[in-house]
Amino acid sequence: MSSLVDFIKGSYTEFTTKVEWPKWPELQSSTIVVAVTSVLLALFTFGVDSAFSTAIKNFVGSLINMFN
Repeated sequence: MSSLVDFIKGSYTEFTTKVEWPKWPELQSSTIVVAVTSVLLALFTFGVDSAFSTAIKNFVGSLINMFN
């Protein structure tokens, strides 16, 4: 049990004294980069999904028309 307490104390000490936390402006700019990248990735995924969906609908429609 004491090893768990020592681990928690050591972790707390490391987080408060040894870790260099980002400054507020750096954190804001990183957040903006992540938000913009997420939106761009979502738009790209939407575009690819729409293109594949349209292609599959056209392909299946062509097959259906071929055998009618």
